[in-house]
Amino acid sequence: RPHSRPRHPHARTMVPLLLLLLATAAHGLVQLNYKPTLASPDLGGLTTTSTFVLEQPRCQFEGQPNADIWLVVAVPEAVRDFNNSAVPGAFQDFPDKAGAYVTLNTTLLSYPCPKAPGEITVLRVGSETSCVDDKSRPTCNGPLPGPGPYRVKFLALEGSEPVAETMWSDPIQLKTARQPSSNPVTGSRHSAGMIALTSILTILFAILLAGLAAMLVFWRSDACGGGSSTFSKPEVVSVRRYNTHHVYDQPAARL
Repeated sequence: RPHSRPRHPHARTMVPLLLLLLATAAHGLVQLNYKPTLASPDLGGLTTTSTFVLEQPRCQFEGQPNADIWLVVAVPEAVRDFNNSAVPGAFQDFPDKAGAYVTLNTTLLSYPCPKAPGEITVLRVGSETSCVDDKSRPTCNGPLPGPGPYRVKFLALEGSEPVAETMWSDPIQLKTARQPSSNPVTGSRHSAGMIALTSILTILFAILLAGLAAMLVFWRSDACGGGSSTFSKPEVVSVRRYNTHHVYDQPAARL
């Protein structure tokens, strides 16, 4: 036809692509306006050298009642390129060979809504030790390998299809074990002063014990030796017995 325009050569290939995009949008990933956070500081022990405690994502996945809910743990460098649909790495390969792994698989029943008053609803990440080297458990909730930082998010899967996810958390920094050589200089001086004071007190206590022992020995020797002259048995003094002669008045004739 003289007035018809030529069809674009890529028109036929774009139609299936648009249909695929529409299908993906219809079943797209739900982005939840929720950011995982550490538990309340009132609980204490929120972070250790290998664990941290999160608040449970209560009332966040109500639209996905049949989904499995996972926790994704990643180093910050792996967040941008993390693929929800790809097979995640194993805990045993984290972080050297895998920048992220999934763990703490559960269902919506574990996160009931609403939260009961006074109920403690937390998750401790890194609390399992029995599966650290078990390759058959790639989703092991094992101790984290270093101080981090780490970032986490919750991901809901129906089968292998991701259906909902939360935002990534802020970087979570764990505690660092202090080595003896890393103690401050003031602490070293304080320790040296305590050692010197302890040594002096020990020496003084030993001198006091020696003095008491010497006094005890001196007292015992004085009691056994020199005391015999003071408390010696008195000599026996014999006193002759005299009979009293009665003087009788003699008669005058005998005189």
